[in-house]
Amino acid sequence: MDHRIHAIHPNILPTQQNHRQKNVETSFKEILGQHYPLQISKHAKQRMMSRNIDVSEQKWQAIETKLQEAKQKGVKESLVITDQAAFIINAQKNTVITAMDKSELQSKIFTNINGTIIID
Repeated sequence: MDHRIHAIHPNILPTQQNHRQKNVETSFKEILGQHYPLQISKHAKQRMMSRNIDVSEQKWQAIETKLQEAKQKGVKESLVITDQAAFIINAQKNTVITAMDKSELQSKIFTNINGTIIID
């Protein structure tokens, strides 16, 4: 009777198993580390078009980065203010809910937010 421990898959050597397991762990960690790109709701797209709000790719990336930081601090709904516009963003769903141009900010009251992000 053989009392040695054998690999579950006889065609895979133990070192190959460890290598495969490491790759699976790395892949899982990479998946967890990834964030989903920011989505823009239909309502927000319409408001951006009607108000001629145009945001550069670089600015969106800055917003996404800060939104991820805010999410780590527990922010669920955020007011994001840029040099030309403001957005209400659901941080949990990575979705822009609404957009307004800078002139609309002066007389507005923002509710249901628990964080504010200012992008230069």
